Amino acid sequence: MNDQSTAPEEPAAQSADAADNEVLPEAEQGGPSRWEGVPSDDLYANEARVVGVNGNLLTVEFELPVIQNEVAYAILRTPEGELDLKAEVIRVRGRYADLQVFEDTGGLAVGDRVRFTGELLSVELGPGLLARIFDGLQNPLEDMAAELGFFLGRGRYFKPLDRQKLWDFTPVAKPGDMLRPGDTIGTVPESVFDHRIMVPFSFEAGEDDGNYRLVEIKPAGSYTVNQNMAVLEDEHGERRTISMIQTWPVKIPLRGYTERLKPAEPMVTKVRIIDTFFPVALGGTYCVPGPFGAGKTVIQQITSRHARVDVVVLAACGERAGEVVETIRTFPELEDPRTGRSLMERTCIICNTSSMPVAAREASVYTAVTIAEYYRQMGLNVLLLADSTSRWAQALREMSGRLEEIPGEEAFPAYLESVIASFYERGGVVRLRDGSRGSVTIGGTVSPAGGNFEEPVTQSTLKVVGAFHGLSRERSDARRYPAIEPLESWSKYTSVVDDKQLRTARQVLAKGREVGQMMKVLGEEGTPIEDFIIYLKSEFLDSAYLQQDAYDKVDGASDEERQRRMFACMTELLERDYGFDSKDRARRFFQRLTQSYRDWNRVPMDSPEFTSLEEKLLNREELREEKPSGEREPRPAQQAEEVGDV
Repeated sequence: MNDQSTAPEEPAAQSADAADNEVLPEAEQGGPSRWEGVPSDDLYANEARVVGVNGNLLTVEFELPVIQNEVAYAILRTPEGELDLKAEVIRVRGRYADLQVFEDTGGLAVGDRVRFTGELLSVELGPGLLARIFDGLQNPLEDMAAELGFFLGRGRYFKPLDRQKLWDFTPVAKPGDMLRPGDTIGTVPESVFDHRIMVPFSFEAGEDDGNYRLVEIKPAGSYTVNQNMAVLEDEHGERRTISMIQTWPVKIPLRGYTERLKPAEPMVTKVRIIDTFFPVALGGTYCVPGPFGAGKTVIQQITSRHARVDVVVLAACGERAGEVVETIRTFPELEDPRTGRSLMERTCIICNTSSMPVAAREASVYTAVTIAEYYRQMGLNVLLLADSTSRWAQALREMSGRLEEIPGEEAFPAYLESVIASFYERGGVVRLRDGSRGSVTIGGTVSPAGGNFEEPVTQSTLKVVGAFHGLSRERSDARRYPAIEPLESWSKYTSVVDDKQLRTARQVLAKGREVGQMMKVLGEEGTPIEDFIIYLKSEFLDSAYLQQDAYDKVDGASDEERQRRMFACMTELLERDYGFDSKDRARRFFQRLTQSYRDWNRVPMDSPEFTSLEEKLLNREELREEKPSGEREPRPAQQAEEVGDV
């Protein structure tokens, strides 16, 4: 490694008991020196020669066998020495292989060397992933910024997990126990829960029954992540030493559970239009397509803050740098409503902005879902938010074009649908071997050009997700937050409210939309008063219940109990027959009703005022169902008094 490489790690501090502080060799951890830059000739003897360069696509000729998705390094010769550019094999044909490079390929030429590692593109898993910000290749951006400054250098790769930090280890297994991959040997505290140190999942491959006998385990104490923690012995008598670190290929779903379960329990987001009308289940999948500026990122940030989950993984794949910077600055300052601590403590951000290499967008998506699956194996509920999958699909289109593959619709690859489906299928609820349950809920935003939901990425996503939250430009321009279109969106999951009440509300919205379209043609004067009242009911439902004030502490987050109670009141008001003989009187009535209901939204549920406002909404004299037909219109002063009367 030349001067451009990362400095080798310092050995762990030695105590009186040197064995307790023994550091596991990187090769045994499953994390060899690929993180240190240029690999050594002794470790990686399989080399190839570059025969073609097309953007970030390399075509190489090799002699020894290579495998699909294998990691390789293109050796870039510079005046200062050699730089190692990380790449991945994406196609093998005869003696030639096509590689996508995760760095700028400027300077590479025909005849340059390429070294193959014999490993698949993998991530490091262990304590210390939360409250960190990584790029698509799991390089910690804070560490890179501290050493490299504002601009990232090519060929520089850093270890994802801090090798110097001490973790308080508590063993839960004892010598003689029979263990399988994924079983817990001990725990360390991380954030607000205990991080399980598990038998590496990769041990399962090639074993007859997958059982290992625990020979040795470290006592309770403080250790670094790469120290020896336990010794396992398989049925053949071969011993393996494990640490807190394990690796797993990002494109292979993580195993280690007994069965997959059907998502049934709602994931409460405290956003009324989602939980009531278009719910998402724990372990379910959903998408949020919408045009530019409709509020996709805002909805994801609100969801990540209030959703009833244990861990949040954000994958910013190809989003604008400004939005990513805002997220990075905002999350450490936000208070987690569940713990009262920083929201960042239970969040992991995988950041790959639009200004970063296009090839790394795909890696960032798979890195994020692998980390989410890892925390799922601890019996936790994980929410993965991918923003935006359209940028990922654009990267696939670009690479497909360079591979000269037959294009599909709008030049996207023909296999786009299967790639998107394989990503969303990694979500779900699983039953672990200890009987506990864990889940990964996947929510992806889609950014169709011009808000066209008929484009390939949106349509491919709709075929595999369980809920569709379509954002509307019209609602966004009207400042109706959240801008989810209530008549085009749908969900296959169970709502937190009664189905009969939900059908009533949907009928009111649908009929109100029809009347509203008719009024654009006939005008209010040509609309019968019965239809006009239906229109006012739909506007009342939209303004008072579907819309929320994200800046209000109470209205910005409504739990399921509050939603059930308020929606029952809403349904009762919608089902009433109002005998108005004047459109002006009907309009004034629903204006007062809407304002009273919105005031109710801002009152804490445990306060006496909440119940009193509910009774006033249902029983007060001003809201009686009929007015005498002969009653004359109120004078302006009387009208102003009625409007101001809450």
